[in-house]
Amino acid sequence: MNRSSAIMAIGVLLLPPIAATAQVAGSTLIGVAATEVREVTFGWSAKRQVLGRAVYNDKNERIGKVDDIIIAPDRAVSYAIIGAGGFLGVDRHDVAIPVFQIKLQDGKFVLPGASKEALRAMPNFEYAPPSNTTPSSKQ
Repeated sequence: MNRSSAIMAIGVLLLPPIAATAQVAGSTLIGVAATEVREVTFGWSAKRQVLGRAVYNDKNERIGKVDDIIIAPDRAVSYAIIGAGGFLGVDRHDVAIPVFQIKLQDGKFVLPGASKEALRAMPNFEYAPPSNTTPSSKQ
């Protein structure tokens, strides 16, 4: 599967369910077209196949796990939030990694060239404080 399919599948999972209705001339298509549904079904499910999965480097060393998936406001790039270090929440260090840098190799998520030390040296990812604006209102 290519990266754009994976990103599309994750993005579709984050959309609210939409009831199927007849198309009206001049209306905007919401969701995916019937021809795209097959491609989406072969994508990754963030809930079932991505979240909580271990991430390894190219030396087969476990360097963290996927804790969250973030879709950028412009929807151009998605990020995996990888928990790197810490035990039971103590000394926890989360980093944002663009999903295109993570490869699927032999059923494992691999971040080539990474190490635990390199991830800990990256700036800690922190969620923005809640605001009155939702991602859907920033179109």
